[in-house]
Amino acid sequence: MRVFVTGATGAVGRYLVPGLVEAGHQVTATTRKADKLRGLREVGAEAVVVDGLDRDGVLAAVRAAEPEVIVHQMTALSEMGRLRHVDQEFAATSALRTKGTDNLLAAAKDVGARRVVAQGHNFIYARTGGPVKSEDDPLDPRPVRSAAQAMAAIRYVDRTVQDGAPEGLVLRYGTFYGPHASDQFIQGVRKRQMPVIGGGTGVWSFIETRDAASAALAAVERGAPGVYNVVDDEPAPVSQWLPYLAEVAGAKPPMRMPVWLGRLLAGEFIVTQMTEARGAANAKARAELGWTPRFPSWRDGFRDWVHSESR
Repeated sequence: MRVFVTGATGAVGRYLVPGLVEAGHQVTATTRKADKLRGLREVGAEAVVVDGLDRDGVLAAVRAAEPEVIVHQMTALSEMGRLRHVDQEFAATSALRTKGTDNLLAAAKDVGARRVVAQGHNFIYARTGGPVKSEDDPLDPRPVRSAAQAMAAIRYVDRTVQDGAPEGLVLRYGTFYGPHASDQFIQGVRKRQMPVIGGGTGVWSFIETRDAASAALAAVERGAPGVYNVVDDEPAPVSQWLPYLAEVAGAKPPMRMPVWLGRLLAGEFIVTQMTEARGAANAKARAELGWTPRFPSWRDGFRDWVHSESR
């Protein structure tokens, strides 16, 4: 098939593009930076510079490629800093998730591309009820105020892609880790800048970046329209995974911090994720996409990540 991939040099795209080419698809891959075109061409893709917020540019690039499938992986996550002021840090990504999504859906309609696969996130589930959520569970009705716009943008992708494409699939990724993803995460753990806040009762679901790419490849080729949790098999509370990551990274155990001090130093969003977050179940993606993660547990994945980071 002819596949148009945006965000092709990001954490997921860098593995998705060669995977699509290897699977026999004709791939047009986009980047915002001209110096990254060569790398995309070397793996067998047609490479173009496109700004996802430039509607005319997006329409022109999609018309030239005439894709059957469009994959929306556009973010600006590599440009983020600290998450005390989430909406400020996510502003560029939120624009890509709203205006950028509209531009891609308009282009898909223009060329008759039936399938659109988009990047979502599982942070949007309600922080009540059981610790692990399925795709049918309710979303958070009251996001943390400092992250309200960012969460609204994620929900916009969820709703708009399903409504705006004949075959709209949204992949609700867990927290990314792995090569070329969240390297600052490991540095923070090693410097003991990531404490366990409160009881560390927030439950996180993770996904290694190559596993995220393999799920996106599966969604290009099969699966009914709808949303899919793309996470590993082992949701875990912060009190479990953070000390484990410190251990495999060769760091001292993380410090402990009361909630009130966490709010003062890190902000409400971080405290909420550390104490109230809910994980996600991947049964639907396994069954309907025929997808199996290479790292079913973050335990094995973290070890591989740390070792690759040190090489």
